[in-house]
Parts: sequence; C-alpha cells; structure tokens
Amino acid sequence: MSDDYYASRGRQVPRGRLSRFGQFGRLAGGVAGGMMAEGVRRLAAGERPRMRDMLLTPGNMGTMVDRLSHLRGAAMKLGQMISMDAGDMLPAELTQIMGRLREDAHHMPPAQLKQVLAQHWGKDWRTRFEHFEPHPMAAASIGQVHRAISRDGRELAIKVQYPGVRESIDADVDNVATLLRISGLLPRELEIAPLLAEAKRQLAEEADYEREGAQMVLFGELLADAPDMVVPQLEREFTTDRVLAMSFVAGQPVETLESAPQAVRDKTMALLIDLVLRELFEFGVMQTDPNFANYRYQPDTGRLVLLDFGAARTVNPATVQGYRRLLQAGLAGQRDEIREAAVAAGFVSSAAVARHGTRINRMTDVILGELNRPGPFDFADRRFVGALREEGMDIAADKESWHLPPVDVLFVLRKISGTALLAARLKARVDVRSMVEQRLNLPSSGLGLARNASI
Repeated sequence: MSDDYYASRGRQVPRGRLSRFGQFGRLAGGVAGGMMAEGVRRLAAGERPRMRDMLLTPGNMGTMVDRLSHLRGAAMKLGQMISMDAGDMLPAELTQIMGRLREDAHHMPPAQLKQVLAQHWGKDWRTRFEHFEPHPMAAASIGQVHRAISRDGRELAIKVQYPGVRESIDADVDNVATLLRISGLLPRELEIAPLLAEAKRQLAEEADYEREGAQMVLFGELLADAPDMVVPQLEREFTTDRVLAMSFVAGQPVETLESAPQAVRDKTMALLIDLVLRELFEFGVMQTDPNFANYRYQPDTGRLVLLDFGAARTVNPATVQGYRRLLQAGLAGQRDEIREAAVAAGFVSSAAVARHGTRINRMTDVILGELNRPGPFDFADRRFVGALREEGMDIAADKESWHLPPVDVLFVLRKISGTALLAARLKARVDVRSMVEQRLNLPSSGLGLARNASI
C-alpha cells in the first residue's frame, strides 16, 4: 500500500468519547457565535430577529455540516436522515446545505486506515491482495469503501468502518438531539425518546458488518428472480464485524440518469418503486435507507446495482397491514376510510383529526386527485406539494396536534419518501397506481375511480 495517498479530504476520525464531546462543544459554540452575529446584523438593520432565522444561516449550516462530516458515525448519519426525510418541507437553502452530508464526507488518513485494517486482518494483510487501492472510491457516515484485487484475481469492494463509530452511537445520538432541542428546531413538547432509542438500535445494527453481510445475502436470494437487479456477493474470507468485503460491481451514480432518455428514467424508477412494494408486501424485509448513493446504474445492461444493506430490517406485520389498508382506501377513493386508516396506523393523531379535520380532508383530496389521475404519475409535476406543505405547516403550528408516528411506520415512510424524491429528481413518469394494484393483488380498476377523487 503506497503512502502517496490522496490526503486533501483525509481527516482523523475522533475516537474517544471526550474528543467527540469536544467536537460537539465546538460545534455548539460556533453555531451560537454565528447566531449572535446574525442577530446583531438584523437588529442593526431594524429587524426583530427570530431564533429560526438566526440559526438557519449559510454560515451556521456550513459549520454544522463541517463538524458532522468530521465526526462521521451516528452524528453524520442523523444529519443525512434529517436532510433526506424532510424533503420538500425544509427551506431550500437548508436542503441544499444539508444535502452535502450525503456527498461530502471526509475519509480516514492513511495511518489510521492501516491501523484499522491491521487490527482486523493482521499486520501482514497486504500479502492477501494483489492490489489494494489506498484512495477510497466512496466515503460515507459509518465507513469508506476501497477497491481491491485478491491474490486469486477476484475484484472486490472493501468497506472499512471508521474507528470509534460503534462505541460513540449512544452519545452521538443524545448530543445531536440536544443540539436540536437547543436550536429550537425540535419542539420541546414532542416526546422523541422512543425515536432516539430506535435510532440507536438501528445505527448499532448498521455498524455490525457481519449482520449487513447476512442481509446482503438475503436480498440476493430474494431478488434472484429479478434480472434487472444486481446484488453484490459477500466475500466471507475478508469480512469481520467492522470490515465488509463483497464482489465489486461496476455502475455509475443513479443521479447521472437525469440526462438519460425519458424511457430509461421511467424504467429505472419503476424498478425501484416495485422493489419498495415487494419489500413491504411480499418480502416483509426492507432496506430502509433510500440514500441515492445506495443505487448504481449499468448503462450497458440497463440493470440497477443495490448497495448498502446495513439498514435492512424486518417490517412489523401490523405496519404492513396499516399501509395495505391505507393504500386500498386511497385506490377506492374513500376519504373517511383513509382518515381512519391513517389514525389506526399512527400516521396522524386523533387530536389532529379533531382539531384540523377540514385541513386533513383537503390534504386527502389533493392526494386522491394525484393518485387517481389517469395515466402515469409525473413525478416532475410538484405543484401539489405546495398545497400539502401549506396545510401541513398550519397543522404543525398547533402544539396540541404534534404527534410522532410509530418508529416502524417512520422507517418505511422514509424509504417511500426517499424513493419519491429520487423519482422527482429524475423527472420520471410511472404508472404507480397499476403497480400498487398488482402488488396488493387488487383487480385493475381502470379510469373509473378517477371520478371518486373529490368524494
């Protein structure tokens, strides 16, 4: 392994609890200083500054992104989840800045990488490879990925976990939650303890690479009948709980399809949407992280490469039934049944329905109108999002209506919303209705239900 290593993005990962806590302290201090400066600037301009306006400045968000990228691990992962899950609900500037967390990670410097690999493979690990590429081809929140060629000629992708990530999960999650509380972005009245506990559990699972390897094998078996999907093969010889080895599968970032012909974009998103439906209603297992980096596209074969199965999890049968009932009611255009199903599944609270029934009905009508529109759904047409945002913000402003859905519902919703976000970016057109009907084993209802959109 050469020491002539690409170092411009190399940055030592803080390992100990104290060093990571110090990074959070510097982050809080930097943001507080930025808020004070912004407050003074607004006061001098004759404005009455609001907490949110002082916090969400490019400077402050840049500070948060830089520090979270440095910490990596659970801290960065939670930042990615916030930026992905909020979707159209975040201010445009914040969405753009937080989006950097999905594509702008630092990697380990060479000395730290060598130390980690020696710990898991032994000091003579270099002798097991014909070549090991020192510069990672990808760096994310929990680990970085290297290409390698084994002594017998196998081309491999090796994911190496950052040191200290697993040990820091609980503290990182608590620290990020504290920052959100202090910032005012997280309502104090909202009980998030169950969500934090689940986040810790899932992040611990994602940090277990032997578990991820088993999930990758499982998905390879589940998708054996899907010739348009490719899942890498696990290389057990080189895999440990913190180093994951798999066959290298070539592909280009799925976002590059933005300039592809419409038919290619439509087919790609149809494959991904059908995958979500199969995970939910057929497999009972779902890869719940919809990060765009987890999908690659092979232009020569038209196949999709699926990566990163750390967030794969069993879906609670009650959650499956909740989504089934909700979709069935939507396809039938039954607004009252949709509302009842949403409350039963935990999407909304009965208090929100009682206090904002008219707004919820209007939001339901918007969704029904889109769901029952004849022909393929055009994900590039985002006009309906504004109507939903306006009604949703009014409901969210009422503290008595605040409600946290069950964590299992949230993780499935995260996969669905992230897939829709990618479809919007690719401006895909997909006949989602017929796909849902097929996976729910419902008879195709044609255009007749469109008349029920405004029930």
